[in-house]
Amino acid sequence: MTTLSIQQAQSLVAGALERNATAPANAAAVARALVAAEADGLKGHGLSRVSSYAAQAKVGKVDGRAAPLASRPRPALLSVDAAHGFAYPALDLAIARLPEIARECGVGAAAIRRSHHCGVAGAPVERLAEGGLVALLLANTPSAMAPWGGDKAVFGTNPVAFACPLPDRAPIVVDLSLSKVARGNIVAAKQRGEAIPDDWAFDAKGAPTTDPEAALGGTMAPLGGAKGVALALMVELLAAGLVGANFASEASSFLDATGGPPGTGQLIVAFDPDAFAANGPARFGGLAAMIEAQEGARLPGRRRLESRARAQAHGLTVAEGLIAEIEAL
Repeated sequence: MTTLSIQQAQSLVAGALERNATAPANAAAVARALVAAEADGLKGHGLSRVSSYAAQAKVGKVDGRAAPLASRPRPALLSVDAAHGFAYPALDLAIARLPEIARECGVGAAAIRRSHHCGVAGAPVERLAEGGLVALLLANTPSAMAPWGGDKAVFGTNPVAFACPLPDRAPIVVDLSLSKVARGNIVAAKQRGEAIPDDWAFDAKGAPTTDPEAALGGTMAPLGGAKGVALALMVELLAAGLVGANFASEASSFLDATGGPPGTGQLIVAFDPDAFAANGPARFGGLAAMIEAQEGARLPGRRRLESRARAQAHGLTVAEGLIAEIEAL
């Protein structure tokens, strides 16, 4: 293992992507997102993604030189075409434009189509909440989960994220995959050569498996059984059907360089709390205080913030083999 500063890690990632058909501005946006995920301890969305991203850019499965385009077809709606490029520049564009729309209309939505893997779903909504907005993100992903009672994947792991500002402190951030665990955790286990718990996924025959490779060739276990599958359906309809993106079953994998662009979608909704109630943020803080007053209770995200603080102070601890792999791209 070795230690990299945040800046060194970003330079490492951006350099690898630039060497693989990615424009500097896009490479920088991707690098910021992946390194931020690594710093937060979410390694399945961190540096482990660089090799697959670079391979996809190299063959054009993701257009590393694409520039996202935004239009405003209705006062409260921002329509963003990611142009089969990386999701992060499109997300950055949405986050830059949404606050003005939400302040003007009380609520604003960004519909992102022809997109790609959005990484840590909580990151974009956290940025909006840091600016005083309440935000929700829904994203669809390539097929990984079967409908309840079925055996063929038609839904993605379809993350849902929510963020809410609190007075004088970091926002509340809720970020969850609708599979029992995020698919990135299985990818990371495969790269480490480790087994996975037998309740995370099923193999291609529908049997529980501890083999991450078999899990990636099978289906993911849903969060909360039938309820998780119902929520995955909701996300699929909102983040793909509504915005004009590919459904999970139409999207190619985020994990390899075969096939055409995934063309997935994201929907972000931002609310201006001042448009709803004058004391909204104070009320949010009051509920947070009630939760934290209970012994042993905590708000979601504490470990993530602690990991981020350590990374900012002391750098990232990264396997030398992973660094060498990225440098060789």
